[in-house]
Amino acid sequence: MAVDPAGDFSQGAPTSDAEDPDAAEPMRLKKSARQSRILAELEEGPSLRVADLAALLSVSTETIRRDLDELTAIGRLSRTYGGAVRRLSSEPNVTERHHLFVPERERIARAASRLVKSGQVLMIGSGATTVHTARRIAADHRDLVVFTHSFGVATVMAGNPTITIQMAPGTYLGAEGATVGVHTQSFLADFSADVAILGASGLTTEGANDALIEAAAIYAAMIARAAATIVVADHSKFERIFPARFGAWKDIGHLVTDRPADGTLKAALLRAGTEVVVAP
Repeated sequence: MAVDPAGDFSQGAPTSDAEDPDAAEPMRLKKSARQSRILAELEEGPSLRVADLAALLSVSTETIRRDLDELTAIGRLSRTYGGAVRRLSSEPNVTERHHLFVPERERIARAASRLVKSGQVLMIGSGATTVHTARRIAADHRDLVVFTHSFGVATVMAGNPTITIQMAPGTYLGAEGATVGVHTQSFLADFSADVAILGASGLTTEGANDALIEAAAIYAAMIARAAATIVVADHSKFERIFPARFGAWKDIGHLVTDRPADGTLKAALLRAGTEVVVAP
């Protein structure tokens, strides 16, 4: 089975309408588009149900089951009884993430910028939401010193000539557009900051976690060197579990998000004293 970067899952040679059950209904999405839609739906929630997808895409539950089986076989998701979930260690690269939840991230960025003061020293982690936040901070503030390992963060802040950017060395992680590793951690250990601003792949009752173990180690180092920590993350990260937890809620002063948390996550935030800022 061939897989192209856009998520087009095909069998190589095109099938005829007689061989392809999806071709019988011209108004329905073809397999490649349908499977791309399934993956897009999984970006917006932690799990999918076969019956819901069948209704959404106007196909049979058997068709959806075949799609989920194929996507599982190539490692794009994990099958569950009655549906599917995103693979535990799976997250789109930072370039793909920049196109997701853009209005929500812009609102989060504006709200997070209000927690920063001109003249402060910041440490900013990698990620799509942190780049949005860095761009907003650069527009709103001046005379900052910023330590970062993210090339995206450095680029959007460089337009403000009053901001001094200190770029952390290390091994370049292309999927994240950032440096990681022992040299990055050693560099950060020599400095202190007023505020660390970090994104996350997932938020659970235990704290903030990330899909990339190497990146999570850098975020933990930033928390250790900052007087205060702000996590910026949209609601799609709620109750998502990824391999590396980098910060417990007791170590995170603010969570800036686009929707209120509820259930056990809300209770954990209250217990830890983490202030939740819901971006208007």
